[in-house]
Amino acid sequence: AYHEAQALQPKHITKGFDGRNWITLVRQKTDREVSVPLLPQAEKLIAWFRELNSTDDYIQPRISNQKVNSYLREIADVVGIDKKLTHHTARKTFATTILLYNDVPIEVVSKLLGHSDISVTQRSYAQVLNKNISNHIGRLEKVLNK
Repeated sequence: AYHEAQALQPKHITKGFDGRNWITLVRQKTDREVSVPLLPQAEKLIAWFRELNSTDDYIQPRISNQKVNSYLREIADVVGIDKKLTHHTARKTFATTILLYNDVPIEVVSKLLGHSDISVTQRSYAQVLNKNISNHIGRLEKVLNK
C-alpha cells in the first residue's frame, strides 16, 4: 500500500531464512506484520533509489500519493495505456498479473498483500480466480483429449 511504501526504510529489509532479502513491517491498515521476499527487479529499484538519495532515511523518494498517481498517469500516456493508473491499481496489477496469473496460490497472495483474512483476497480477486480456473480446466481438457 502507498503508506507502507512511503514508510519503507533500510531497517525493514532483512536477510531471510532462505538467504533472500525480505521486507518485514507492520501494516498500518491491519496492524499485522507482513513479510515479503524481494524479487531481483525490486532489489535493483531499491539500490537505484538508495544511490540517488544516499542521505535519506527512507528507501523511496518522499512524495505524495497524488504526485505518484500523477507520474503514473504521465507514464500511461507515454506508453499508450488507456486506463487510469494509481498506486492502488499497481498493487492490484501486481496481485493479478504477476502473482495469480503465474499460479501463485491465493494463500500466498493473501499473505503478500497483508490481507487480514484470505476471504478478503478471494472477494477482491474472484474474477481473476475464475479466469485461472478456466485456464487450468482448458489445459486439463487438452491433456484428457490426447
